[in-house]
Amino acid sequence: MTGACTIILPTFRESENIARMVGTLREMYPDHKILIMDDNSDDGSEELVEALNDPLVRFFVREPEDRGLSASIFQGIMETDTEYFVNMDCDFQHPPSAVGSICSELENGADLCIGVRKERTALSPIRWVASWAAHFLAVQTLWLRNKKRSGDIMSGLFGGRTEVFKEVISVNSSEFEMRGFKALYDLMKFAPESLEVEEIMFEFGTRQGGESKLSSDVILSLLRQSEPYGKTLAKLMKKAL
Repeated sequence: MTGACTIILPTFRESENIARMVGTLREMYPDHKILIMDDNSDDGSEELVEALNDPLVRFFVREPEDRGLSASIFQGIMETDTEYFVNMDCDFQHPPSAVGSICSELENGADLCIGVRKERTALSPIRWVASWAAHFLAVQTLWLRNKKRSGDIMSGLFGGRTEVFKEVISVNSSEFEMRGFKALYDLMKFAPESLEVEEIMFEFGTRQGGESKLSSDVILSLLRQSEPYGKTLAKLMKKAL
């Protein structure tokens, strides 16, 4: 693997943000690669990226039948050819400045570095409730599995040592919730118990353009990932919807 870092941007219909996000990241981190894992957007996203004509930026069009945020992230990690990767959203809710802090922790020996939101007032009420409920269930699951935990498993901003997580994905992907929204949770569930985990704090921003992809299906997938009560809650909630 080469040095530096790959920034993974899982996207779906992010044409209002994608060119500005890529431009910001390239300016701040000129040596890093950018890997856009796109779920077959039909909004001109690919054309906007191609117009940048940047050899360190790759736009990867995923198979239509394999749609899903978590699946995009897992595939992005497997496509990464640098020592480290950082996964972040494309809508500026995750600040580009956090990438440098995460990479520093990885270079200092961490296997995984997780961004922890300082506060969550930018979340809508339903997302706030769903985030805290999912986090509580995730912590319980990781505790039962004797795995490392975090103060914000649901933030979506994290980076890792590529070789470590390629192995986790290769061995355990059949157990993952591919259409879910919380890839980090699955990665932590199946990561080695010896995993070295660090955290950074960041200000969670507001979406700059486009629409949130949160739906009842996403909340159900979060519940299904959790033990021992999550699957039961998911079934009850599905009947109520």
